[in-house]
Amino acid sequence: MLPGFLSKEDLLTMALSDKRVVITGIGAISALGHNAATTWEGLLAGRTGAVRIEAYRENDLPSQIACVVPDFRPEPHLSAREAKRLGRLTQLAVVAAEEAIAHARLDWRQEDPTRVGIEIGSAFGALDIVEEESYKVMTQGPRAVNATRGPAVLITTTPCYLAIRYGIQGPVNSPVVACASGVYSIGEAARRIRDDEADVVLAGGTDSYLTPLLMTAFSRLGAMSTRNDTPETACRPFDATRDGMIIGEGAVVMVVESLEHAQRRGASILAEVGGMGFSADAYHMAAPAPDGVGAARAMRMAIARSGLRPDQIDYVAAHGTATKLNDIAETLAIKQALGEHAYNVAISSIKPMIGHVMGAAGAFGVLTILQAIRTGWIPPTINYTTPDPECDLDYVPNTARRREVHAGIANAFGFGGQNASIVIKRFVP
Repeated sequence: MLPGFLSKEDLLTMALSDKRVVITGIGAISALGHNAATTWEGLLAGRTGAVRIEAYRENDLPSQIACVVPDFRPEPHLSAREAKRLGRLTQLAVVAAEEAIAHARLDWRQEDPTRVGIEIGSAFGALDIVEEESYKVMTQGPRAVNATRGPAVLITTTPCYLAIRYGIQGPVNSPVVACASGVYSIGEAARRIRDDEADVVLAGGTDSYLTPLLMTAFSRLGAMSTRNDTPETACRPFDATRDGMIIGEGAVVMVVESLEHAQRRGASILAEVGGMGFSADAYHMAAPAPDGVGAARAMRMAIARSGLRPDQIDYVAAHGTATKLNDIAETLAIKQALGEHAYNVAISSIKPMIGHVMGAAGAFGVLTILQAIRTGWIPPTINYTTPDPECDLDYVPNTARRREVHAGIANAFGFGGQNASIVIKRFVP
C-alpha cells in the first residue's frame, strides 16, 4: 500500500460522518393490517395474510396465492379523483406516510421545506395501471385509455406525489434496487442527513404488483410457490420442503432525522440507524451467487460502519424468500458475516405472513428490527417443519420469541444480485 492511502480495512470501518441519525415515526400497511401496530401484532402471532385469488384460479395461473391488503379503500385518505389517477402502490404509501408523520408528531409549520426529503423505493411502479390500460388499448382502442393515469406509472410518482401533498422541497427520490429498494431507501435517507442535504427524510418502500403478468412470469421462473390449495402454509423459508415465495403488497414509511433535529423539536426516538452496506453479485439476473459472498460483504460493511462487532448483532431480519437458492445463499452469507456468532443469533423471515413485498420488503425488515428493539419480542418464521441440512441456523421456528435486542441487521437481496443490509440499533443518548 502506498504511503498516505487507506487500506481496505480502513475504508470499511471509516465512519460515514459523526452525525447520528434516528427514527422517530413509523407507518405501515400490509396484508395483516392497515397500520404498523396491527401489522406487528399479526407478525408476533404468526398470522398469515396469504389467500388464494379466485380470478387467478379461474385463469389457471401456475401460482394463485398472494398476501393482499384486506378491505382497502383509498377514499378516506384521498379524493376519488386523486385515487383514480394513482396506482395502488402510491395509495398504500399515502396511508403509511400519514401514520408515520402523525407518529413522529411532525409539524410542517415548524419545518423548512427545503430541508425535508423523501426516499421511498419501489421495484415496479404502478404495474396495475400498466396492465389495465394496456388491455384497454388492445381491446377497445386508444380512446379508451385514461390519459391522466400516464404519470402514475412512473416509479418516482410516489415520492413526488407525497412531496406535492406535504410541500416537501428537499431531495425527493425513489431508489430502484429491485427487492433491495426498501433498505436502500432508508440507508440513502441516512446518508442525505449525514451529508447535510436534509434534516428529516420520509423513507421506506411500497409495492403492489399482484397482476397476472408478474404472477405468471415469476411462476415460470420457478420462484413462486404453487401450493395453491394451502395458501396459509405455502411459503416456507429455510424449510427443506420450500418451493418458492408468495407475492405480497404493502408499504412502510419512516420518519428519519438527525439526532440534533429530533432533540430540538422534542421528538420521541424509536431507534438509531447504524451503518449500511451495498454490493453486487455480478452473477445472474434471477439467482443469487451460490456462495453468498456478495451478500456477506454488504452485511460486513453495515456492521463495521455501525461501529459494532459481529457478535453484537442480536437479530437478523432475513430476506428469506423460501426459494431453494436464496435461503441457502443467505445462510452462507450470515455465517461469513457473523462467524461463529451466526449460530447464536436469532433469524426470522416474515414473508410467509405478509408475502414478498419487493420494493417494501427491506423496509418491513427494518420495521421488524425496530419493533423487536422496542418490545423485546422477535417474530417467528412460520411454516418451518422440516430442517434443511444446508440451512442450519436458528430461524425462530413457528413461535415468537422473547429476547432483548440491542442491534439487528435487515437483509434485502434483489434480482440481478443487488445486496443491501442495514443495522438498526437501540438508541443510547
